[in-house]
Amino acid sequence: MAWYLAGGALRMRRLQKSSLSSSSSFYLARSIFNPLSSPSPPPPPSPPTTTFYQIPIPNPNYSNTFTPTSEIFKCGCDFRFFAHISTSSVEEKNNDDGDRSKAAAAAGAVVSTSWIDLYLPKHVQPYAHLARLDKPIGTWLLAWPCMWSISLAAIPGHLPDFKMMLLFGCGSLLLRGAGCTINDLIDRDIDTKVERTKLRPVASGLLSPFQGLCFLGFQLLLGLGILLQLNDYSRILGASSLLLVFSYPLMKRFTFWPQAYLGLTFNWGALLGWAAVKGSLDPAIVLPLYISGVFWTLVYDTIYAHQDKEDDLKVGVKSTALRFGDSTKEWINGFGIASISSLALCGYNAGIGWPYYAFLTAASGQLAWQIRTVDLSSRADCNRKFVSNKWFGAIIFSGILFGRISS
Repeated sequence: MAWYLAGGALRMRRLQKSSLSSSSSFYLARSIFNPLSSPSPPPPPSPPTTTFYQIPIPNPNYSNTFTPTSEIFKCGCDFRFFAHISTSSVEEKNNDDGDRSKAAAAAGAVVSTSWIDLYLPKHVQPYAHLARLDKPIGTWLLAWPCMWSISLAAIPGHLPDFKMMLLFGCGSLLLRGAGCTINDLIDRDIDTKVERTKLRPVASGLLSPFQGLCFLGFQLLLGLGILLQLNDYSRILGASSLLLVFSYPLMKRFTFWPQAYLGLTFNWGALLGWAAVKGSLDPAIVLPLYISGVFWTLVYDTIYAHQDKEDDLKVGVKSTALRFGDSTKEWINGFGIASISSLALCGYNAGIGWPYYAFLTAASGQLAWQIRTVDLSSRADCNRKFVSNKWFGAIIFSGILFGRISS
């Protein structure tokens, strides 16, 4: 046993001597043979240097192996082991993944997922977005004046023609989609500069202008099929509205009142609905109805325009939001009063029953709530108030419906 210990000590001295002479970082203290003792190790003549080796280590996250820098074990007097492995490749991958996650999150903040993205085939989705099928508020705003007019044209004490209402509902969906397509084709150079519109299918390049034109022709063809279901007077009156539809997108380039022009376009159904039922127009009834719709549009679309006022200034297009500025609420308050007054005159000339005026009072309150509470500096609140106008239209329609039945 003594011979073995003496031989071990001799081998240790040789190892220590060779380690120190070669400046190796590997040395063992005598305490390795007696863990209970902790004598101070002899001071080394020079600080031990660290020896590095390049060892290929397979990484399960990569198809190829990478060669990190490995520091081989360094043993001190307290028999501790130190190891360091550089993982720069893994860190770079994690950073890349983080950057992609941030980019995806940023894109998600701009692009909201709708039922179009979830349920429609990939090749159909850009066309559905072009027609704004996932944003039905435009269809509602276009359809309500039609429903008002058809209900007013009903025989007193009877329900309106539901077949006609169904035709006009489908026509509103198609004409609204066609209008959006025309708007995006004409404004594609502007849409790329506006935050809210730069990801629209044509502006973003998902669809070419030619594809947009083909889709427009398809929508107009379907709309023609609905128009041909109406009488000759209504066919001519309906076809004449296309002049307004095609020219509206150009108005923001020339006048601060494109919202008024939109009112003339969006409320054409107030004339067409009556003509489809009666075969002619009664100016005493349909003109106040049409004018009320124009003023109503000036209210909700001016609120809507405040979402884009900063971008509009940069691009150089015009709107009532820019025209009115800080006086917007005073202006739209006047438009709201004019709209309600015209609706009251229309009901009076039509000889409609008292329930209509009760509902008209409720609609006045809804419109006043919009104007009073809207925060014109908040895009989100402007959009909420804009979308709430579907309820204003529904209240007026309910008033006409019950008022006509009771008259």
